[in-house]
Amino acid sequence: MITMFKKLTLTAALLLAMQAQAADTLPPTLPQHQDNRLQQAATSPRVWNGITVSGDGRIFASLTQSEGPGPQLVEVGKDGKITPYPDEQWNQWQASDAQHHFLHVNALRIGPDGNLWVMDAGNTGIGTGDKAVSGAGKLVNIDLKTNRVVGAYIIDAPVQKPASYLDDVRFNGDYAYITDPGAVGLVVLNLKTGKSHRVLDNHPLSIDHEPIYADGKKLHLRDGREKRVGLDQLEVSPDGKWLYYQAIPGPMARIETRYLNDDSLAASEVNRHAEHFLDTWSTGGTAIDSEGNLYASNINTRSVMRITPQGKVSTVISDPRLVWVDAMWISHGALWMPAAQINRTPATTGGKPSTVEYPVKLYKLPLPIAPSPRDHQ
Repeated sequence: MITMFKKLTLTAALLLAMQAQAADTLPPTLPQHQDNRLQQAATSPRVWNGITVSGDGRIFASLTQSEGPGPQLVEVGKDGKITPYPDEQWNQWQASDAQHHFLHVNALRIGPDGNLWVMDAGNTGIGTGDKAVSGAGKLVNIDLKTNRVVGAYIIDAPVQKPASYLDDVRFNGDYAYITDPGAVGLVVLNLKTGKSHRVLDNHPLSIDHEPIYADGKKLHLRDGREKRVGLDQLEVSPDGKWLYYQAIPGPMARIETRYLNDDSLAASEVNRHAEHFLDTWSTGGTAIDSEGNLYASNINTRSVMRITPQGKVSTVISDPRLVWVDAMWISHGALWMPAAQINRTPATTGGKPSTVEYPVKLYKLPLPIAPSPRDHQ
């Protein structure tokens, strides 16, 4: 009887272990063959999570700081050299002058005005226990003709919350929409008045309901907890009517921008206009074209998917080189895709040593597409 009991106990323990392991993995469906349409556009000795390309072909990138301190915003030269941008001073954090130094650049893009706009998260991590720094959360405007900062919008308390991490930004006329997965909500910034307000805080379509999977594996923070990221991705439709958004694991939602822009509306009134759009997947980055088609990377299958305004999904490209495609870019008749390899860094593997393969690549895929006029020209 004792022997039988031990066997049953061992069997039960093994079953529980197998179930736990299964919960941390998904059957990977990774591509085996390279797509010959994919072109390598640039490389980096450091991990980047976003790129943008100016009208005259200049390439800029945001670096994740996953390898330790270093430049956060850089220009990528034609010879592959990366140079701190707009200068070294902005890339050297100084707590005593938070408004004029980058704490943690997380996103960048060429705006409708042709300038480079940079999102400083104002915090160093999501869900890590780090607190947002007053004056550090800011949207910085850089004139590419003079290579000088010409303005900055500071997002401070009470709009910036202690857990805030200002993640990404999109433009729509006089407004900028900024995701905050740290405090889980959306910041709406009036570019004319400089005033901002919050919407969709902890809404059921803002929070994360599922774990994040990349290459078949669940992501974990350095302390072993599941990595959870709420409202993160966002795009504005070409006509400016809709804002599409989602937590990293989905689903995708949408809301008419008129409800976001009106700061006199009660939170409950704004919330009731948010609607489910599509059940999506673990997504590293998105983009939108002039026809309103959304492009969303699938970091679990090394693919990029196209989503029509009607919600029809198709595969744009699937390639083994596309390891965690992050913030994408549309310009010069191509879809630009940084293969960020975020899932190979200690920040997502429970603190395990990095397995990033250097240099980190930027790819582009020639397509008959144009950028949305709400995004950039």
